[in-house]
Amino acid sequence: MEWNTRVTELLGCKYPILEGAYGKQGGWKFAAAVANTGAHGLITAMTAKTPEKLREYIRRCRDATDGTFGVNLTIGLCPRIEEMLEVCLEEKVQVETAAFKPDLLVPRIKEAGVKWIHKAARVQDALHAEKLGADAVIVVGLEGTGFKQAEQMPTMFTTILAKREIKIPLIAAGGIGNARGFLAALIMGADGVMMGTAFMATKEFPLSSNAKEAIIKASPYDLELRHRVIGSVNPADYKEVMDLRNKLPLEQWLAMLEGVNLKDPDWKNVSLHKTGQELITQLKAVSLAATMMDRVTTVKELIDSIVSDAQELLNSYQFLKIG
Repeated sequence: MEWNTRVTELLGCKYPILEGAYGKQGGWKFAAAVANTGAHGLITAMTAKTPEKLREYIRRCRDATDGTFGVNLTIGLCPRIEEMLEVCLEEKVQVETAAFKPDLLVPRIKEAGVKWIHKAARVQDALHAEKLGADAVIVVGLEGTGFKQAEQMPTMFTTILAKREIKIPLIAAGGIGNARGFLAALIMGADGVMMGTAFMATKEFPLSSNAKEAIIKASPYDLELRHRVIGSVNPADYKEVMDLRNKLPLEQWLAMLEGVNLKDPDWKNVSLHKTGQELITQLKAVSLAATMMDRVTTVKELIDSIVSDAQELLNSYQFLKIG
């Protein structure tokens, strides 16, 4: 069957499955690998570090795939973000903003006419982006990883609530990593899904074998993992770290914010914070989708299995055939 949704129409991809943003692993090679499967790839701009390098990444990705891809600009993390945005606009590549309000970037995006998606952790922030003119929004549920919001809610409730409120194409994210999660999101009203952790366990993803092994061995009965992912961020810690945002060097503040998101009681001690690779190996920077991965596959095998299993599930649902 053809998986035509408002997301595939907007982006031109074959499947309504989007790659999530990463830190240092979000380069052009993996974005091209995802795009070549029919899903939508994503270059994380902060991996490029400079606008010149980002332009190179975009062009290399374009040469490596006939599929679709975009560029993530995480507000507050991406260096020289205005210049990075200009590169995206000049290269006419789809833009994804994330983390904080994108208001200052919106006029240039709308003037240039590129497709713009905003990613948020709360429905009200997605609604704000819709009012600003976003072409689509991604709302990440609590089961996801990355920066958390004290008011963030589980993926299922978030998706249902967002569908009721949001009129533009909606992309669900947070703990999705197989056919059932993919189908469930669509049935709840999403026009597509975004996956992050699920892609980390693929052969092409630039992680060590130890980190990938840790992901596929992750257990849904690991209480520490479950608490770290779905436990609420301490509101007092979150407020304290947000109050420090403009008082500390960006790198130091981001390390503290990450510690708060990971429920680290010693989040103020930046010297103890681990690298991204170490955090993933110790399952401190993964979503609950990690507990659904049981083997390391290629990106194509992952996408093909999600699509084929989803089709098989649909064919097996007798209640869909009534009448």
